[in-house]
Amino acid sequence: MLDRPRTVLGEEHAIFRDAVRRFVEAELVPQNDAWEAAGIVPREAWRKAGEAGLLCCDVPADWGGPGGDFGHCAVVTEELARANLSGPGFIVHSDMVATYIARFGTEAQKRRWLPGMCDGSLIGAIAMTEPDAGSDVKAIRTRAERDGDHYVIRGQKTYISNGQNADLVITATKTDPTAGAHGMSLIVVEAGMPGFRRGRNLAKIGMHAADTSELFFDEVRVPVGNRLGEEGQGFPMLMTNLARERLVQAVRGTAVAEAAIGWTVAHTRERKAFGRTIADFQNTRFVLAELAAKTAAARALTDGLIARQLEGSLDPVEAGMAKLFCTDLQCEVIDRCLQLFGGAGYMAESPIGRAWADARVSRIAGGAAEVMKEIIGRRLFATA
Repeated sequence: MLDRPRTVLGEEHAIFRDAVRRFVEAELVPQNDAWEAAGIVPREAWRKAGEAGLLCCDVPADWGGPGGDFGHCAVVTEELARANLSGPGFIVHSDMVATYIARFGTEAQKRRWLPGMCDGSLIGAIAMTEPDAGSDVKAIRTRAERDGDHYVIRGQKTYISNGQNADLVITATKTDPTAGAHGMSLIVVEAGMPGFRRGRNLAKIGMHAADTSELFFDEVRVPVGNRLGEEGQGFPMLMTNLARERLVQAVRGTAVAEAAIGWTVAHTRERKAFGRTIADFQNTRFVLAELAAKTAAARALTDGLIARQLEGSLDPVEAGMAKLFCTDLQCEVIDRCLQLFGGAGYMAESPIGRAWADARVSRIAGGAAEVMKEIIGRRLFATA
């Protein structure tokens, strides 16, 4: 890719990037094949990442965190993407779970859970999706009935990232099934609570090193003190945090697209056909030029929104636009680059082939592309 200065990230972020890249290349990349075969990343890798300061980068030092900002989180996201890793699930842990606790938790909850999340001894997951409720989180059926100082939770979740490893699961429940969106609450279920159990580690077409599970709640008694925020405020909290989650998906998609173009430039310079390198054909240069231009636009878009997130003014619809554009582009770039690899690109051990399989979920996770179009369309017609 063409080198372009990035003014949204400063010298401190550049120094941190060098450290993250060294850690990723030394501690994660050599193990990725084994982790993909196992379908899970061992806890030791999480602890090492915590020691290196890669987890929950923007959690303040008062709660055991590195004390950085969202720019540091973005650096971790980009470096994991650049290395073409399908695991570990640091993004869910740091940019979703820890953010909910830091933003909506009580002081006691923050001091209880965040230090372990920052050092990697506690792994987080968030359980929204159910067999009959995906992007429409208002349709969830998992119930949490108040019983004195506890909630009794009954229900099932599926496709939960970090589900096998998780120690803490932020669980979207209905505390008042008659109140629609106003009847939803977020409750932290902890591993080992009687009645909480994990199903199988789900087999996926991509992201093989990322553990993904079904979770079952069979009358799990959870202290009321494990609820985040007020009862009935779960849906507004989810909507508030989804803007950041969608920006992270856009940042990752852009970084993967940049990396894929780099791999393809290098490959086409070496691969030959009809006595010439693939790069010598005008079609190759035109395809990659078009993809590079689109990816430069994606980078400008995401950097602008990183700046908005850093100043606390990220707009959820703009984040949805970025998520829609950048994840669609990620899939387009990888698909067209794979074509330039030929048969080698279709092999499972090929970086571009693995990236192709891993990319498809990006248009679903964090809200499907169709949902992004719907929320963008609503904004357009509300202001027309």
